[in-house]
Amino acid sequence: MIELEGISKRFIGGEVETSALAGVNLSIGAGEYVAITGPSGCGKSTLLSILGLLDVPDAGNYSLDGEPLCGLSEAALNGIRKGKIGFIFQNFNLIDELTVAENVSLALSYASVTRSERQQRTQDMLQKLGLWHRANHFPAQLSGGQQQRVAIARALVASPQVLLADEPTGNLDSAHGDEVMRLLKEINASGTTVVMVTHSPEHAIQADRVITMLDGRIVEAGQSSAAARAAAVA
Repeated sequence: MIELEGISKRFIGGEVETSALAGVNLSIGAGEYVAITGPSGCGKSTLLSILGLLDVPDAGNYSLDGEPLCGLSEAALNGIRKGKIGFIFQNFNLIDELTVAENVSLALSYASVTRSERQQRTQDMLQKLGLWHRANHFPAQLSGGQQQRVAIARALVASPQVLLADEPTGNLDSAHGDEVMRLLKEINASGTTVVMVTHSPEHAIQADRVITMLDGRIVEAGQSSAAARAAAVA
Protein backbone atom coordinates (compact mmCIF):
# COMPACT_ATOMS: atom_id res chain seq x y z
CA MET A 1 0.00 0.00 0.00
CA ILE A 2 2.75 2.45 1.01
CA GLU A 3 6.13 2.28 -0.74
CA LEU A 4 9.02 4.61 -0.03
CA GLU A 5 12.27 4.35 -1.99
CA GLY A 6 15.34 6.44 -1.21
CA ILE A 7 13.40 9.22 0.54
CA SER A 8 15.64 12.09 1.61
CA LYS A 9 14.80 15.44 3.18
CA ARG A 10 17.06 18.34 4.15
CA PHE A 11 16.32 21.51 6.08
CA ILE A 12 18.43 24.65 5.76
CA GLY A 13 18.57 27.25 8.53
CA GLY A 14 20.98 30.08 7.87
CA GLU A 15 24.29 28.44 7.00
CA VAL A 16 23.38 25.13 8.63
CA GLU A 17 21.99 22.25 6.60
CA THR A 18 20.34 19.36 8.48
CA SER A 19 19.62 15.98 6.95
CA ALA A 20 16.28 14.90 8.44
CA LEU A 21 15.91 11.80 6.27
CA ALA A 22 18.69 10.02 4.42
CA GLY A 23 17.63 7.45 1.84
CA VAL A 24 14.70 5.89 3.68
CA ASN A 25 13.20 2.72 2.19
CA LEU A 26 9.94 1.49 3.72
CA SER A 27 6.99 -0.70 2.75
CA ILE A 28 3.72 -0.76 4.73
CA GLY A 29 0.97 -3.16 3.75
CA ALA A 30 -2.75 -2.46 3.80
CA GLY A 31 -4.19 -3.08 7.26
CA GLU A 32 -0.83 -3.00 9.06
CA TYR A 33 -0.27 -1.29 12.40
CA VAL A 34 3.23 0.20 12.41
CA ALA A 35 4.98 2.15 15.17
CA ILE A 36 7.88 4.47 14.36
CA THR A 37 10.21 5.16 17.27
CA GLY A 38 13.64 6.59 18.01
CA PRO A 39 15.27 9.52 19.84
CA SER A 40 14.21 13.14 19.36
CA GLY A 41 15.51 14.58 16.11
CA CYS A 42 15.90 11.21 14.39
CA GLY A 43 13.42 12.04 11.60
CA LYS A 44 10.23 10.37 12.87
CA SER A 45 7.92 13.36 12.50
CA THR A 46 9.48 14.36 9.18
CA LEU A 47 8.81 10.87 7.86
CA LEU A 48 5.20 11.03 9.08
CA SER A 49 4.74 14.44 7.42
CA ILE A 50 5.92 13.02 4.12
CA LEU A 51 3.68 9.97 4.49
CA GLY A 52 0.76 12.36 5.12
CA LEU A 53 1.64 14.57 2.13
CA LEU A 54 2.14 17.54 4.43
CA ASP A 55 5.71 17.81 3.18
CA VAL A 56 7.54 16.63 0.07
CA PRO A 57 10.90 14.85 -0.10
CA ASP A 58 13.96 16.32 -1.78
CA ALA A 59 14.71 12.98 -3.39
CA GLY A 60 13.23 9.51 -3.71
CA ASN A 61 9.89 8.00 -4.66
CA TYR A 62 6.63 7.63 -2.72
CA SER A 63 3.76 5.48 -3.98
CA LEU A 64 0.35 5.05 -2.34
CA ASP A 65 -1.87 2.25 -3.61
CA GLY A 66 0.48 1.91 -6.57
CA GLU A 67 0.15 5.58 -7.54
CA PRO A 68 3.42 7.56 -7.70
CA LEU A 69 2.99 10.79 -5.73
CA CYS A 70 6.30 12.61 -6.13
CA GLY A 71 5.99 15.43 -8.64
CA LEU A 72 2.23 15.84 -8.35
CA SER A 73 0.80 19.32 -7.91
CA GLU A 74 -0.21 20.60 -4.48
CA ALA A 75 -3.86 20.48 -5.57
CA ALA A 76 -3.54 16.83 -6.56
CA LEU A 77 -1.75 15.94 -3.32
CA ASN A 78 -4.40 17.80 -1.34
CA GLY A 79 -7.14 15.76 -2.99
CA ILE A 80 -5.36 12.48 -2.19
CA ARG A 81 -4.70 13.59 1.38
CA LYS A 82 -8.35 14.47 1.99
CA GLY A 83 -9.60 11.26 0.40
CA LYS A 84 -7.26 8.67 1.87
CA ILE A 85 -5.38 9.96 4.94
CA GLY A 86 -6.48 10.87 8.46
CA PHE A 87 -4.33 12.58 11.10
CA ILE A 88 -4.12 12.53 14.88
CA PHE A 89 -1.77 15.05 16.50
CA GLN A 90 -0.24 15.27 19.96
CA ASN A 91 -1.76 18.72 20.53
CA PHE A 92 -5.25 17.69 19.32
CA ASN A 93 -5.47 20.70 16.93
CA LEU A 94 -9.14 21.30 17.69
CA ILE A 95 -10.70 24.68 16.91
CA ASP A 96 -11.67 26.30 20.21
CA GLU A 97 -14.54 28.34 18.73
CA LEU A 98 -16.28 25.26 17.28
CA THR A 99 -18.30 22.67 19.16
CA VAL A 100 -17.29 19.02 19.25
CA ALA A 101 -19.74 18.18 16.47
CA GLU A 102 -18.56 21.12 14.36
CA ASN A 103 -14.91 20.11 14.79
CA VAL A 104 -15.65 16.59 13.59
CA SER A 105 -17.95 17.68 10.77
CA LEU A 106 -15.27 20.06 9.51
CA ALA A 107 -13.35 17.07 8.15
CA LEU A 108 -16.24 16.46 5.74
CA SER A 109 -16.71 20.05 4.66
CA TYR A 110 -14.69 19.60 1.48
CA ALA A 111 -16.09 16.16 0.64
CA SER A 112 -18.90 15.64 -1.84
CA VAL A 113 -21.51 14.85 0.79
CA THR A 114 -24.75 16.60 1.65
CA ARG A 115 -25.25 18.54 4.86
CA SER A 116 -27.61 15.88 6.20
CA GLU A 117 -25.05 13.15 5.47
CA ARG A 118 -22.33 15.15 7.23
CA GLN A 119 -24.56 15.47 10.26
CA GLN A 120 -25.40 11.76 10.28
CA ARG A 121 -21.80 10.63 9.84
CA THR A 122 -20.69 13.01 12.58
CA GLN A 123 -23.35 11.71 14.94
CA ASP A 124 -22.48 8.08 14.14
CA MET A 125 -18.77 8.65 14.79
CA LEU A 126 -19.35 10.53 18.04
CA GLN A 127 -21.68 7.80 19.25
CA LYS A 128 -19.10 5.17 18.35
CA LEU A 129 -16.47 6.94 20.45
CA GLY A 130 -18.83 7.66 23.33
CA LEU A 131 -18.90 11.41 22.75
CA TRP A 132 -22.37 12.16 21.43
CA HIS A 133 -23.43 13.58 24.79
CA ARG A 134 -20.60 16.11 24.36
CA ALA A 135 -21.56 17.12 20.81
CA ASN A 136 -22.49 20.69 21.73
CA HIS A 137 -19.61 21.27 24.13
CA PHE A 138 -16.50 23.23 23.25
CA PRO A 139 -12.95 21.80 23.48
CA ALA A 140 -12.15 23.83 26.62
CA GLN A 141 -15.01 22.04 28.40
CA LEU A 142 -13.44 18.61 27.81
CA SER A 143 -10.67 16.64 29.47
CA GLY A 144 -7.48 15.93 27.55
CA GLY A 145 -8.60 12.37 26.90
CA GLN A 146 -11.95 13.55 25.57
CA GLN A 147 -10.26 16.10 23.32
CA GLN A 148 -8.05 13.39 21.86
CA ARG A 149 -11.11 11.22 21.22
CA VAL A 150 -12.70 14.14 19.37
CA ALA A 151 -9.50 14.43 17.31
CA ILE A 152 -9.73 10.71 16.53
CA ALA A 153 -13.39 11.09 15.54
CA ARG A 154 -12.44 13.95 13.22
CA ALA A 155 -9.68 11.84 11.67
CA LEU A 156 -11.99 8.87 11.08
CA VAL A 157 -15.25 10.48 9.99
CA ALA A 158 -14.08 10.67 6.36
CA SER A 159 -13.24 6.92 6.40
CA PRO A 160 -9.53 7.23 5.52
CA GLN A 161 -7.53 4.22 4.37
CA VAL A 162 -4.50 5.34 6.39
CA LEU A 163 -4.47 6.86 9.87
CA LEU A 164 -1.29 8.72 10.87
CA ALA A 165 -0.80 9.42 14.58
CA ASP A 166 2.00 11.72 15.79
CA GLU A 167 2.63 11.09 19.52
CA PRO A 168 -1.14 10.62 20.13
CA THR A 169 -0.63 9.99 23.87
CA GLY A 170 2.08 12.61 24.45
CA ASN A 171 -0.17 15.09 26.28
CA LEU A 172 -2.24 12.53 28.16
CA ASP A 173 -1.93 10.84 31.53
CA SER A 174 -1.40 7.08 31.57
CA ALA A 175 -5.09 6.18 31.89
CA HIS A 176 -6.19 8.35 28.97
CA GLY A 177 -3.12 7.26 27.00
CA ASP A 178 -4.10 3.63 27.43
CA GLU A 179 -7.61 4.47 26.25
CA VAL A 180 -6.25 6.05 23.06
CA MET A 181 -4.04 3.01 22.43
CA ARG A 182 -7.08 0.75 22.81
CA LEU A 183 -8.96 2.87 20.26
CA LEU A 184 -6.06 2.66 17.80
CA LYS A 185 -6.12 -1.13 18.15
CA GLU A 186 -9.85 -1.19 17.41
CA ILE A 187 -9.43 1.15 14.44
CA ASN A 188 -6.72 -1.08 13.01
CA ALA A 189 -8.79 -4.22 13.62
CA SER A 190 -11.54 -2.68 11.49
CA GLY A 191 -9.14 -2.61 8.51
CA THR A 192 -7.57 0.86 8.68
CA THR A 193 -3.80 1.05 8.22
CA VAL A 194 -2.29 2.78 11.26
CA VAL A 195 1.15 4.43 11.38
CA MET A 196 2.06 5.88 14.78
CA VAL A 197 5.07 7.90 15.89
CA THR A 198 5.80 7.40 19.59
CA HIS A 199 8.55 7.80 22.16
CA SER A 200 6.94 5.15 24.38
CA PRO A 201 8.42 1.64 24.09
CA GLU A 202 5.35 0.32 25.93
CA HIS A 203 3.03 1.75 23.29
CA ALA A 204 5.29 0.90 20.35
CA ILE A 205 5.27 -2.84 21.07
CA GLN A 206 1.48 -2.89 20.79
CA ALA A 207 1.86 -2.39 17.03
CA ASP A 208 2.40 -5.23 14.57
CA ARG A 209 5.79 -3.86 13.57
CA VAL A 210 8.23 -1.40 15.11
CA ILE A 211 10.37 0.86 12.89
CA THR A 212 13.36 2.26 14.79
CA MET A 213 15.05 5.38 13.39
CA LEU A 214 18.39 7.04 14.09
CA ASP A 215 19.97 10.03 12.35
CA GLY A 216 17.40 10.06 9.55
CA ARG A 217 17.72 6.38 8.75
CA ILE A 218 15.79 3.23 9.58
CA VAL A 219 18.07 1.04 11.68
CA GLU A 220 15.59 -1.68 12.59
CA ALA A 221 12.24 -2.76 11.15
CA GLY A 222 11.06 -5.90 12.87
CA GLN A 223 7.96 -7.50 14.28
CA SER A 224 7.06 -6.14 17.69
CA SER A 225 7.42 -8.40 20.70
CA ALA A 226 3.66 -8.32 21.29
CA ALA A 227 3.00 -9.37 17.69
CA ALA A 228 5.63 -12.10 17.97
CA ARG A 229 3.98 -13.47 21.12
CA ALA A 230 0.58 -13.44 19.42
CA ALA A 231 2.00 -15.28 16.41
CA ALA A 232 3.62 -17.89 18.65
CA VAL A 233 0.36 -18.54 20.48
CA ALA A 234 -1.50 -18.86 17.16
